[in-house]
Amino acid sequence: MSFNHPLYVLFSSGTTGLPKCITHGHGGSLLQHLKELALHTNVKSKDKMLFLTTCGWMMWNWTVSNLLLGSSIVLYDGSPFYPNINRVINITKDTNSTMLGAGAKVYETIQNNYKSNKKDILKKINCFISTGSPLSPDTFKFINKSLNSKSFIYSVSGGTDIVSCFMLGIPTLPVYSGEIQGPGLGMDIDVFNDNGKPTKKTGELVCKTPFPSKPIYFWNDRLNDKYKSAYFKKFPNIWSHGDYVKKTKNGGYVIFGRSDATLNPGGVRIGTGEIYSCLQKFHWIEDCLATGYLTKNDEKIVLFLKLLNTKINVDFNTILKKHLKTSLSPRHVPWKIFIVKDIPRTKSGKNSEILVKKIINNDKVQNLGSLANPESVIEYRKININE
Repeated sequence: MSFNHPLYVLFSSGTTGLPKCITHGHGGSLLQHLKELALHTNVKSKDKMLFLTTCGWMMWNWTVSNLLLGSSIVLYDGSPFYPNINRVINITKDTNSTMLGAGAKVYETIQNNYKSNKKDILKKINCFISTGSPLSPDTFKFINKSLNSKSFIYSVSGGTDIVSCFMLGIPTLPVYSGEIQGPGLGMDIDVFNDNGKPTKKTGELVCKTPFPSKPIYFWNDRLNDKYKSAYFKKFPNIWSHGDYVKKTKNGGYVIFGRSDATLNPGGVRIGTGEIYSCLQKFHWIEDCLATGYLTKNDEKIVLFLKLLNTKINVDFNTILKKHLKTSLSPRHVPWKIFIVKDIPRTKSGKNSEILVKKIINNDKVQNLGSLANPESVIEYRKININE
């Protein structure tokens, strides 16, 4: 069949509207996956990869492509923490997996519940793969300290839109905690400011030239209007991916969240990832979500917390605000903090900041079916933000 014969139709998460029906071709997907698995991930035929994913996440397609290299894959259907918090570790050991992949939130949950003093408990794992959201510096250190001191930690970012990665691990270069090592081979990425110029500061992730796994089209988008609007509206003829990133002095990248979820208090852009990383030191916080409440002339940060124990006897408002102010800046301090029972997440484990922003600003919310826990939004609808 032809190089661009349709192979996959993947659906975007849909938390900001109806999902995009992204169609990928055989040739481009094949080239990208072989490159990323064989060269960037260093997969060998003797390897066995366990990646905790659903069939609705592009990491499933990526995992299946291991078979092209003669390596093995482990498929697991179910919660990574049922019947107990050690489920992931036990499956990894029982299956003799040599590579473990998961969303960053899975690794954070293991870290927050880890009670043992044992080291190198996953000795056979030579590569830990993390994606879905930024992996914090503390979690990088935890993986090397407790799970495997010699393993390669491989943080990646790309997505459903390209069924592959823009930036990922590079086995021949050092790993710096909190950073993705570098761009994928052949991926002409850059960071642009709002004026479409390269910047050394935080800005928009772009790709300046075509790459093999560009979608061949959106399903039923005959004039490519939706396709062009999705990626080329912001910067003409430049792919704008929608991530808010910064290139580091080491040549790596740090992602601060989706650019459409970026906070803008006082006209200063702030990535939600900055806040999440800063709060990770508080182990009584199980999960959190930061978003913006719009006023006439400004945007105010609202922080939602899911606590490990709702009876925690601390003045969390004062503690968190002081910590954010001294560690980051006064701009990062939330206007209000709410305790909630759950944080809305997509089926691939990502925070649904934009959805919560729509709820608290009384905007129309579409497609709750994209959430893994749609019942969680009921609580947010009842919050009176101005009380």
